Amino acid sequence: MPDWVKKSLSERDICTQFITPALVRAGWDLQSQVREEVSFTKGRVIVRGKMTSRGEAQRADYVFYHASGTRYGPQARAVLKGLLAKYADSGLADLESPNVLALDPFAAMGTPVQLAKAFGGAEVYAQAVRDLEDQLYTA
Repeated sequence: MPDWVKKSLSERDICTQFITPALVRAGWDLQSQVREEVSFTKGRVIVRGKMTSRGEAQRADYVFYHASGTRYGPQARAVLKGLLAKYADSGLADLESPNVLALDPFAAMGTPVQLAKAFGGAEVYAQAVRDLEDQLYTA
């Protein structure tokens, strides 16, 4: 889209056409992790003698929520659920092996490299597995 067209768009149009789709592509769940056009304060209380009033309310175009289990995108969460099923079937040793991503049900989701990219890379995937193991041990 040419710059002159973008300059004619309103702030809301830019959010709708560019920012929201980028958030979805990045793995944010719009239903549970993102709120749009949010007032998050009622405004500062101003006291003048015996009279009080409120200042302008603070607003944000987007507010992001990070809840347990929603740290990763949908594909990464599906991999974690599959790992939990593998753990239930065969124990923890399979979870630690990177070769587990070449087995069913993961093979149907993509290659091991694609699945690691869903987490943001191999290191992030490995950390996610360690976090999952920690949660299993503390449960």
